[in-house]
Amino acid sequence: MKIQIFDSYQTLGMFEKENIVNFLHTHLDEFRDDKASIRKAIEYAVGESSVVGGYVIVGSIAEKIAGVVVINRTGMDGYIPENILVYIAVDATLRGQGIGKKLMKNAIDMAKGNIALHVEPNNPARFLYEKIGFTNKYLEYRLIRE
Repeated sequence: MKIQIFDSYQTLGMFEKENIVNFLHTHLDEFRDDKASIRKAIEYAVGESSVVGGYVIVGSIAEKIAGVVVINRTGMDGYIPENILVYIAVDATLRGQGIGKKLMKNAIDMAKGNIALHVEPNNPARFLYEKIGFTNKYLEYRLIRE
C-alpha cells in the first residue's frame, strides 16, 4: 500500500481534496458528517484555515484510495490532548486486511503529544482503537446549540 501524507508543507490539490471528501463521506457509513464538515476538517489539517493544522494520511492501492486518516492539532498541549483523530475510514470492500491499523500506526508515529478521538459506542472501529492502545478515560457530554 502506498502512503501519502498531506500537511501545510505537502499540500492537497482541489481534485485530491474532493476525492478524499467523497471517500470519507461514503466510507464513514452511518457515522459520517456532511461533506462541508469533512472538507473543513481536512482544510484545517493541511493548514488552509489555521496555523495549528494537522495532517491527512491517505493509503492507496493501485491508485485507488483504500483508507484515510485526518488528524487535527488542537494547540492545547497539557490540558487537552495535542491532537484529535477527526476521521478514519477504510474502503468497505477492503476492511479486515489491516489497512486501518497501518494507517493508525502512521498517524500515531507522526503525532507530537497525545491523541484523542470520539467514537460512538456501537462503532466497530472502537475495537481497533482499543487494540492499538487507546483507552476510554472520560464520558463526553455536549451542549448543542440549535
